[in-house]
Amino acid sequence: MRSRHFSAMTITLLFIIFTAGPLASTGAKWTYNGPDGEHDWSSNYPFCGGAFQSPIDFQTQLLRYDPNLPPIQVQNYNLSTNEQLTLGNNGHSVQLSLPFHMHISSLPHRYSAAQLHFHWGSSSLLTGSEHTVNGKRFAGEMHVVHFNSDKYPNISMAVDKHDGLAVLGVFIEIGEFNPAFDKFFKYINGIKYRDQKIQVPAFNIRALLPVRLDEYYRYDGSLTTPPCYPSVLWTVFRNPVTISRKQFVALATALYASYAHDSATVPLHGNYRKPQHADNRVILVSFKDGLHGILSAASPFQRKQVIQKLLVGDLADLADEGLYQLLPKLSPQPGVDEKFKKPKKQGQWSQATQKQQWSKNNVQSSSSIGKKIPTPWYMGALETDKGMCFVSLEENVVHQLERYHAKGLMVEALREVIFPELNLRSYLHCRSNLDLQTIRQLIKGRSQDEATELEQSLTKAMLRQMRRQIKQHRKPNMKTTIGHPQATFPKDYNSALTYHSPQRVEWED
Repeated sequence: MRSRHFSAMTITLLFIIFTAGPLASTGAKWTYNGPDGEHDWSSNYPFCGGAFQSPIDFQTQLLRYDPNLPPIQVQNYNLSTNEQLTLGNNGHSVQLSLPFHMHISSLPHRYSAAQLHFHWGSSSLLTGSEHTVNGKRFAGEMHVVHFNSDKYPNISMAVDKHDGLAVLGVFIEIGEFNPAFDKFFKYINGIKYRDQKIQVPAFNIRALLPVRLDEYYRYDGSLTTPPCYPSVLWTVFRNPVTISRKQFVALATALYASYAHDSATVPLHGNYRKPQHADNRVILVSFKDGLHGILSAASPFQRKQVIQKLLVGDLADLADEGLYQLLPKLSPQPGVDEKFKKPKKQGQWSQATQKQQWSKNNVQSSSSIGKKIPTPWYMGALETDKGMCFVSLEENVVHQLERYHAKGLMVEALREVIFPELNLRSYLHCRSNLDLQTIRQLIKGRSQDEATELEQSLTKAMLRQMRRQIKQHRKPNMKTTIGHPQATFPKDYNSALTYHSPQRVEWED
């Protein structure tokens, strides 16, 4: 267990002024299986054992319908055959470069394309998608990676920023032959070994996506491969595309993760990461048909009110009023074991709200006049243009831990530092529930008695809600959801009441 001294030390890291710099751990060897497999990723890439990791299982009880989610709009995806694209084998996947002028236009920022790649199973195991739907794994998954070109000049500068990436995920099923995929599948024998690359004619990338771009899952997550930065806004389409069994087997058997000059060849297949903890995140969905009793996403305005009350309201009154009633309601369906794990993610306020809240929180004590007050940790989440640079964060945490001779606690320290801010950002964007750890940080420094009373009130209310969910789940006549069967509730109900240390995870290029 951590000492109180270390816990206090990690909290102080929230006030570090970050400076950019390269990571010593960048470039460490990793694989999906074996001694360098995902179970060991966090030893060299600590974010892989941290918060808001991807992929996740799209369980029905985590879904929230958001009628304001627009259809995905992609621009310049129909490329001219006169263009050339680079097809390569990076040892982890087959990757196709994409031109900058391809972009997503339906997000708050312009996200320009960088590359697309695949995750798949093997010729003997036709399941290899990273995301799953109520435990169902598809044959494969395609990721079209974009970066925030409004704020960053290239993907290298964007990859470690909290708002740096947007990825379109496409489930792949075995079915009819797909001519669009054959536009580059027919060239994969030219990239059989790691680091081999060839030029291929461009084609209509839009043909690789589902026909309907208006039905999708949306959540805050991470890269699914090292360094696992939680920098991705995920959009995973509901409807899969198909490729033939022959196409799938060709992909699953043609490539090697080893170099051409290696004495032993290592097949490239089974390159998918296992589902990660939800970390109090919820999944917004743009569709409602086929889902019974799905909840709607809570109002962003209501969420801002909750934060304001926590920052400047009377905590004793809030406890009496039952602040819990202002928090997003827990799903009427089971799965609450995820509710008590540490959170992460992105969310923002309007500039007017930021300025108002900033002034309120900097004039609370006359004794502070004339003193330099450190920026509150939550301002990074509340300021629209305030970014999080994960490379700088890791570098500074390493420096602090070295002072305390505690480098072995890197994963835990990073998670403790970034989780509340990620959770707050995501909560304000309606993509997470507000975690108790974040609430504790928000009311830190306020009246101890009032803070304790509020926390006890929230804890009791959440436990009552959990018991109601457990009782409801035990009823025999629970209806299943069309297309989304009920997820199985954990047999050990007590495990849902305790915080579980983050498990080590798997990733995506």
